[in-house]
Amino acid sequence: MTGITAPGNTTLPTLYEYYTSGGIQSGLNADQSCFTLNGKNITLYSGAMHYFRTPKQLWRDRLRKMRAAGLNAVETYVPWNLHEPTPGTFDFGHGGTDMEDFLDIETFLKTAQEEDLLAILRPGPYICAEWEFGGFPSWLLRENNIKFRTNDEKYMGPVKRFFNALLPILAALQFINGGPIISFQIENEYASTQTDTFVTDKDYLRNLRQVYLDNNITSLLTTADGVYKFGDIGTIPELFLVTANFGGDPITSFNALESIQPGRPKMAMEYYPGWFDHWSEEHHTRSTTDLSNSLIQILSYPGSFNIYMFHGGTNFGFLNGANVDNDLTDNSGFQPVTTSYDYDGPLTEAGDYSDKYAVVKAVLDISAQPKTKLPEMPELTSRVAFGNISLIGYISLKDLIDTQDTKLVYQTPTAMELININNNSGQSYGYITYRKENLSLKANATLLIEGHVCDSVLVLVNGKQISPSLKTIEDLNNFGFYRMNNSQIVLTDVNLKNVTIDLIVENWSRLNYGQLTQYYQFKGIWQGNILIDDEVVESWQHIPLEFKKSWTTRLEGWKDVSSSSNEPGLYKAQINITTPTDTYIDMRQWTKGIVIVNGFVLGRFARIGPQQCLYWPAPLMKQGFNEIIIFEHFEASNEISFSKDQIFKTVYRKKN
Repeated sequence: MTGITAPGNTTLPTLYEYYTSGGIQSGLNADQSCFTLNGKNITLYSGAMHYFRTPKQLWRDRLRKMRAAGLNAVETYVPWNLHEPTPGTFDFGHGGTDMEDFLDIETFLKTAQEEDLLAILRPGPYICAEWEFGGFPSWLLRENNIKFRTNDEKYMGPVKRFFNALLPILAALQFINGGPIISFQIENEYASTQTDTFVTDKDYLRNLRQVYLDNNITSLLTTADGVYKFGDIGTIPELFLVTANFGGDPITSFNALESIQPGRPKMAMEYYPGWFDHWSEEHHTRSTTDLSNSLIQILSYPGSFNIYMFHGGTNFGFLNGANVDNDLTDNSGFQPVTTSYDYDGPLTEAGDYSDKYAVVKAVLDISAQPKTKLPEMPELTSRVAFGNISLIGYISLKDLIDTQDTKLVYQTPTAMELININNNSGQSYGYITYRKENLSLKANATLLIEGHVCDSVLVLVNGKQISPSLKTIEDLNNFGFYRMNNSQIVLTDVNLKNVTIDLIVENWSRLNYGQLTQYYQFKGIWQGNILIDDEVVESWQHIPLEFKKSWTTRLEGWKDVSSSSNEPGLYKAQINITTPTDTYIDMRQWTKGIVIVNGFVLGRFARIGPQQCLYWPAPLMKQGFNEIIIFEHFEASNEISFSKDQIFKTVYRKKN
């Protein structure tokens, strides 16, 4: 295969040479106790890597590192919301969206094959993945009474349209057709939808399967669930190979698989070597001993595995997901995921080898069969900490909002998904401002937002920010955040006339996992009215701030930074980079917001932690001057700093 060099015995065949010698007659088969590929026994040693979380220019580096560890497959989800940003408009790497370079799935899969890896595809349509809305496009929410993950035509119609665009690309890349794809997963953790009021719909799974078959998918079809808890309620054993998701105790899960499908191969579709982080939590880590012991138990059973995640990558843009630990109507349990998706995996967010990488490699050096040619471990990608840079421009939030062309008036506060922009598909990401002008306020006038804000709000009175800051995790309990119901704030301590009030609301992410009743997750202010001194205020302007690259790169009206007083707003800096090299932007001196580099939203930051730095990979830089823009919600720093490494810090708490 392209680029493969052997560290030792050069007479060993490559993976593809071993499994395709004599021609390809069959793909992955699971009709007996062990997998076969093209008629030869195979144990799957797979690792998860999501092409949409790693810049395209780094795919080969990460894939080669995976193969060098001894893996023979890479697994990835497919994010519907990125590939079909508006209904009927698709981006598979050349569609012109801000994420275009991340979406060339055909090149990703061909690169995996060149690096001597097979591929496991999990196209959804629901993927979870700690990804915004579990991969669903937000425009689905515009369909009244849509029933997610069911046979409802309002849902299945768009699913079929997307799959009819996606699956022909993937069908040509199946192993039986000379490509890398050996299996497809139908849906994802469907069993978790079952509740006292909803029973999983097996006909829905049958219909999804038929869509695959209609698009010439002939590879092995699988499902994945926490089978030790749910059994077979999320699958159809006679149609799919059932696989298991777990973070420990492989024996229990594999025994459950045996009871569901006796005598068929056992596979951990998701074995968790670490975990992800929510904002305000401690950084999650897991011991290498747990990983080693679990892999040995899996292989000894015998079984196959997919390490989720082997390389986590980054939730660039506004694409992190969220979870909730209670009913969706009570947003107090809302838990947004951090920008970093490091996952404490074998390969770090920036592609470094962790101790867990050595564990995987050591286990497979002993256990992997058959022995095939592996590449040398690639050298690590260098990183630098650039010197501190000063800020050169500032735009206040009021000035930013004043200059927007799109100002839609609705009688009552309306969710961002339901406003008529983007060819009437609504607003998916970013911020939405609710503006009311020409108000008269009495001293101690009180603003009341009924219900919960989704998900944070900044309040400007004549351009002055009056919302409390977010410096400790306890501050999430205060006005301005999703936890508070019917939140109130005093707008002024003196009488004012001709007042403009701006309520700038952030979509901090839609849930990626939950019960079916939790998928109706609109963003903005929409759960009730906005009142001032107990009187309902109507006819608000709705002003979207999507931070698309085409918009950000045209921003005008920058003022001298000295006029800002470190207040909320947009701050600009430039850095001259001779040789683009990976780095981290250190946000410890800032408070909360987003960072944009050369027009691309790098991600979110929040001082409450645990994440303190944003990964800025070299492919998102350019030689020469690079522009950095920071949208700070609260208190800005006077400079931008850098770090060679990610910093996970103990979350900030109030001192007793």
